Amino acid sequence: TPSFGYGCLLNCSYCYMKRHSSKGVTIAGNHETILQEIDRHAMFYADAKKPNQTHEFFTSYDISCNEDFALHAKFHDWPRIFEFFRDHDSAMGSFATKIVPTKFLEFNPEGKIRIRFSLMPQRMSSIVEPNTAPIADRIAAIDEFIAAGYDVHVNFSPIILYQGWKEDYIDLFQQLDAGVSDNNKEIVKAECIMLTHEENKHNFNVENNIPGEEYLWNPTLQEPKTSQYGGSNVRYKRPLKRDAISQFKQMMHAEIPWCTIRYIF
Repeated sequence: TPSFGYGCLLNCSYCYMKRHSSKGVTIAGNHETILQEIDRHAMFYADAKKPNQTHEFFTSYDISCNEDFALHAKFHDWPRIFEFFRDHDSAMGSFATKIVPTKFLEFNPEGKIRIRFSLMPQRMSSIVEPNTAPIADRIAAIDEFIAAGYDVHVNFSPIILYQGWKEDYIDLFQQLDAGVSDNNKEIVKAECIMLTHEENKHNFNVENNIPGEEYLWNPTLQEPKTSQYGGSNVRYKRPLKRDAISQFKQMMHAEIPWCTIRYIF
């Protein structure tokens, strides 16, 4: 993905970026070159069939896969980046965030920038993603950002299994149902990703007393997984994960049937 930064200034216990960059963030100094490459790719190499799970018409580019772009916006020429996608014939930008970047409300991307607000039950968020925006604030921002011209989705990630997780997610879905206006409910779609945790990050958390590790590293529920980059990870055991995904989908359908799942794994 064409990221404009690498690393994160937050300290979420599960952060996959912290596996590779435990402190700070590196900001790209060649924004224009990156945009030129996105343009070249969109014009000559993007051959994704449409419609698909990312968008009906446009090719979406995740500009925040290696950072929280919104959190680090002051380091980026974000209006120029947003203008590029707003004016492009076939490309749109997309990013997930755990904050509410109110500065972005001053810009109308005309639907060509997708912001994906990461959501999890507040009880767990308070433990594993400290110093991020309250979940209620992220939900409250959805209507605001749609009104400002953004394409807004939600990102249920990571989905962590713990005692009471189903009850907490039902409550979260009900909060989302109450917080999004009826006129916008067909717009808001979801991506859902079950927890994967990495061994080096686990060891780092333990050595540095990072909270929440008892929820993230539980060998009785998890099995080894080697990532495509060679990392030693754990994920939920396949029968457990299969059942949890089925239950998660059923709860979503019961509480927020209007929220289409783009993908879940």
